[in-house]
Amino acid sequence: MKVTKYQLFGDIDFKAIAEDVDFKEDSVREVIILPILKQLGYGDENIVRSKTLIRPFLKVGSNKKREIKLIPDYLLKIGGSYACVLDAKSPKQKVVNNENVEQVYSYAVHPEICSNYFALCNGIEFACYKTTNPSKPILFFKIAEIENYWEALAVLLSPDSFHTGKNITYIVERWRDTSSKEGNDWYKNRESLEEIPVKKQAAKRHFGVHGYFTRQAWNVVAEYIKNFSNQGDLVLDPFGGSGVTAIEALMNNRRAINIDLNPMAVFMVQSLIAPVKQEELIEAFEQIKNEYIKNEPNTKEEIEKILKKYKGCKILPLPKGSDVPTTDKLFTKKQMAQLALLKSIIKKQKNKNIRDSLMLMFSGTVTKINKTAHTTIPNADEETYGGTDASAFRYYRYRITDKTTKINPIKYVEVRFKRILAAKKEIGIVINEDTINNAQIIKGTATDLSFIKKESVDYIYTDPPYGKKIPYLDLSAMWNAWLDLDVTEEDYKLEAIEGGEHNKSKQEYNDLIAQSIKEMYRVLKFDRWMSFVFAHKDPEFWHLIINTAESCGFEYAGATAQKNGKKSFKKIQYPFTVLSGQLIINFRKVSSPRAIMKANLGMDLEEMVMQTVEGIIAKNDGATIEQINDEIIIRGLELGFLDLLKKENFELMSFLKNNFEYNAETERFTIKENSKFASIVPVELRIKYYIVSFFRRIDAKENRTSASFDEIILYIIPLLKNGDTPEDQTVLNVLEYIADRVEGNRWQLKQNGQGKLNL
Repeated sequence: MKVTKYQLFGDIDFKAIAEDVDFKEDSVREVIILPILKQLGYGDENIVRSKTLIRPFLKVGSNKKREIKLIPDYLLKIGGSYACVLDAKSPKQKVVNNENVEQVYSYAVHPEICSNYFALCNGIEFACYKTTNPSKPILFFKIAEIENYWEALAVLLSPDSFHTGKNITYIVERWRDTSSKEGNDWYKNRESLEEIPVKKQAAKRHFGVHGYFTRQAWNVVAEYIKNFSNQGDLVLDPFGGSGVTAIEALMNNRRAINIDLNPMAVFMVQSLIAPVKQEELIEAFEQIKNEYIKNEPNTKEEIEKILKKYKGCKILPLPKGSDVPTTDKLFTKKQMAQLALLKSIIKKQKNKNIRDSLMLMFSGTVTKINKTAHTTIPNADEETYGGTDASAFRYYRYRITDKTTKINPIKYVEVRFKRILAAKKEIGIVINEDTINNAQIIKGTATDLSFIKKESVDYIYTDPPYGKKIPYLDLSAMWNAWLDLDVTEEDYKLEAIEGGEHNKSKQEYNDLIAQSIKEMYRVLKFDRWMSFVFAHKDPEFWHLIINTAESCGFEYAGATAQKNGKKSFKKIQYPFTVLSGQLIINFRKVSSPRAIMKANLGMDLEEMVMQTVEGIIAKNDGATIEQINDEIIIRGLELGFLDLLKKENFELMSFLKNNFEYNAETERFTIKENSKFASIVPVELRIKYYIVSFFRRIDAKENRTSASFDEIILYIIPLLKNGDTPEDQTVLNVLEYIADRVEGNRWQLKQNGQGKLNL
């Protein structure tokens, strides 16, 4: 919307007020700042004037009892949180590179405020800062030229420019887009997915092909790709790992770019998708098997002969904490000879794709035939191959086992080949000679995507490394040594980890992740999505992701708690340390992104938890402890109160038992019978919750499943809060979605297809 200087200030003479000694801070507030706020869309209910804050931790005076009071001129409030602090200065005072900036910054970061932005105006100039970088304004202009900067100012500070984290959606399916997938509108209207049941073992193309340190559940990744992109779109994973994103993109008729710094990961993906003719692959394997059996080294003399004739693995240094110093010490002489012979036979294959496919089989064999292969099966013999894994995958270090696992190499090679062959058959229908050009599998860094054109990618799904958890390059040494893959000093420099053999600092790690997000923003098209997997234990890293993404221009669109297939907890007393699974964070690249607002930490902690718990209970018509815990972690991370919960040892179970009803049979918490919601929950969501609760009550207490519309209205209306009473039509709209009309004007909840009501 075009705004003129005259609309805002009339015919004010800015040159005159700059010299007017009587035009002071109060005049700047009322004559300059207030018209700007009103035009931006702030009403009196959004503007908090001259709020007194007590500066934490500091007192002055000889007896140290005099508290320092902070009094910002304007606090812009949206919902229960503050979006911006705006302070007036006289025309003679500076609004950049001055202690005034430090003063207003101290208001913005005060625990009772926690705003994203702060701004200063002296009547002549206006400067706006982001609290994450108070040294440089993100917007600066002269008030006399405000017409030229109005659009940028509105994008930053209008009430519509903010949101309060994850939105609670009422009956998602009701508004799910069913329109054509053509044009940007389809992309704009994508919705975050709910948690997806994991099916790890249901895809031969991933399960059992080759071990790796981490691997996203293929079906979860596939659902995200299908939800946020269309067929033919370009999908990017700049931390590609074992290639789940790229392979699922290809399997769903998308194009894919898979990037990873680890040459072992790149080799795995390239070899798996390399097109081959099944009969030629089988024939090559039979030749290799027969030649190996003919020359297999068993005696001491045979072992020595093989080791003289064929090259073993490269001798590479192992990371600190390893039980042995170099890769060659990870194998017995017999194991080294067996692997050296097998590799030399495979390398004779002339067809590159066949050779690479069989080297993938070989690399998987290395995982089992070494001195770190630990088994969970007692008395394992040559016929037992399950329950064994290399310690680098299992323990994230090279740990020599007390007892070397006995494995017959050729029998295990047959096991590995069958899995490679099954994977090739499964993907060959879609990923073949005709479609392989849709894949780019690249060794590179997420911090430099310069080979990808600006705004050319349609969707990004990525699972970055997390701090000290796994030093991928260090732990890949055993496989890289056999596969003749080089890791350079530059690779180690660019690896986004903390610690490791190169003692990377936390700041180095943070800088690399931040640069990666900036590159992802550059290559992604507008109105397209990025899904970022978050499994870090440190809330600080959450803020790094959010702040970097927002500073680039991404808009946060919510996070979903996603279990990773492991058994999760049931009873939790203190749940605010780690996630039970992971979060998948969704961002959208838009031209005018809204900033996520932090919670006002002066707000009562129980009130924040109450809002969160009531919201998830209303959304799910009752919630389990796991659902509640996941929602609190998401909201706590989003709004900045997770550390406070940890610090104050907040007892979630005690809070829930005191404020909600618990059904031991369903293991769900609900609002107490005939109680109102204590916090603000969208009216349609409350109506839905109360309707379902009403039918549950009459089913349990009166053994009936239908009720008249009047009965439903009389039950619901008293429970809807403080004059926010909907019309009968609003109740009817919700009722029609979740219930069926029976026997005239009576209603019954819809059935779930199994003859049971959706209770």
